[in-house]
Amino acid sequence: MNSPELHISKELQRDIESTVTWALAEDLGAVPSELPKAENDITACLIPENNKAVATVICREDCVVSGVAWVNEVFKQLDESANDHTSITWFVADGQTVKANTTLFELNGNARLLLTGERTALNFLQSLSGTATLTSQYVKELEGSDTKLLDTRKTIPGMRSAQKYAVTCGGGHNHRIGLFDAFLIKENHVNACGGINNAVATAKQNHPGKTVEVEVESLDELTQALEAGADIIMLDNFTTDMIETAVSLTRGKAKLEVSGNMTIEILKEYTAAKVDFISVGALTKHVQAIDLSMRFA
Repeated sequence: MNSPELHISKELQRDIESTVTWALAEDLGAVPSELPKAENDITACLIPENNKAVATVICREDCVVSGVAWVNEVFKQLDESANDHTSITWFVADGQTVKANTTLFELNGNARLLLTGERTALNFLQSLSGTATLTSQYVKELEGSDTKLLDTRKTIPGMRSAQKYAVTCGGGHNHRIGLFDAFLIKENHVNACGGINNAVATAKQNHPGKTVEVEVESLDELTQALEAGADIIMLDNFTTDMIETAVSLTRGKAKLEVSGNMTIEILKEYTAAKVDFISVGALTKHVQAIDLSMRFA
């Protein structure tokens, strides 16, 4: 198998392996902790056991590709369970923009295994390519500015790292991965801590070196966050006039992020104010899968 994906860290590879195992178990009625049992695909078992086949996968619409490693892992695990070998030839790479009817990859191997892995492999590829494609559309609107597009934690359960990888394939950037790698202090945290200053001070004391971000809903709260020493300040549902004022007040003392109902149509209104980041939950929350098709030769 050749693997034209972007850089896959060891941590992401472990996540790919476990996610694919769960997905195959879901389809095959197997135990997730064990190798998938290909023989559980009762329809594929209608085909003679040793039949070989060649299949191609094409996209039915323009898209940005994402999910190569997930497809490879699906057939790797099926091969291990059946002591067989599937050859995958990729004609595209993660992050590549392709036109409708482009052949993405070719499969050569046991006909049963190709059919058993088809839906699981395409589910990953169509969903991640959907996220990458939408991200690329947002990124295009930001061209010519210094504003970076960020994702959020509004991801499909169990698909956090996969979707965040897809965002990078589309040219976007990752916000914090989860609740462990950076602070994002919101209204309820502030109320429970007794104020923005106390929340920020406690964060810096508990985990020195971790990025501390504070979400604010007014210019008064912005001033408090600046005085507390926040690294990043999220301007939640600010008007464009308020954002321009916030940029003037901040003057580089902290990074500014804009969030809340960020549609693609209004992005340029916010980049004109020269904020550092725009975060968009829709990148991973509103997933429209890319139309893909697999056909035997």
